[in-house]
Amino acid sequence: MATYVLVPGADGTAWYWHLVAPLLRERGHHVVTLDLPSRDTATLDDFAEAITAAVRAEVPSGAPGPEAPLVVVAQSLGGFSAPLVCGRLPVDRLVLVNAMVPVPGESAGEWWGNVGQAQAREQYAEALGRTGTDAEFDPRTDFFHDVPPALTEEAFAGEPSGPPPAVFAQPWPLAAWPDVPTRFLQGRGDRFFPLEFQRRLARERLGLDVEELPGGHLLALSRPRELVDALVQSA
Repeated sequence: MATYVLVPGADGTAWYWHLVAPLLRERGHHVVTLDLPSRDTATLDDFAEAITAAVRAEVPSGAPGPEAPLVVVAQSLGGFSAPLVCGRLPVDRLVLVNAMVPVPGESAGEWWGNVGQAQAREQYAEALGRTGTDAEFDPRTDFFHDVPPALTEEAFAGEPSGPPPAVFAQPWPLAAWPDVPTRFLQGRGDRFFPLEFQRRLARERLGLDVEELPGGHLLALSRPRELVDALVQSA
């Protein structure tokens, strides 16, 4: 058994993991999910504190013990906040899922230009035969293209939200990536962070190879069972 802490991406909601969490529990694992702070002034440190508080509320000791490792899973933008938790809790594993990988002092706002994300996305769109206005970013096309229609409509039914602006302005505060075993899971059909782009990023910034999974950017919605199969290997 392990305790899985599921950190959402830019939408900041526990709902993103609502298909994955019960599948992990069915396999006997403990799961912690949370909504991240949404106020405009919330920072990466506020995110990390919220994640830490959620774990401590579920596991008062702060960790389930050596027989039940603490695994922190970070989706997309969660790659900026999840590593900060390692200085606050005894994390045994970090698992990145289609994630952003920062370097010390780099803000989430700077990351896009520093790594060439826009060019990588445009080149992949062209490779898929998307040209002109069809190649422009659209959340339904880039994020939800392989998510079941009913889930897509559920996601778009609420009030649109995004991460607080302060999250993109704060320089990443760690001096180095945490000394914690890390895995990098990547959807091979991700249109937003294409596979080859992520291969390069993981290699250059973490010295890791990505582990391919079927599906796009939102694996927890489009391929929850395949994602859970991969996650349990971290326990």
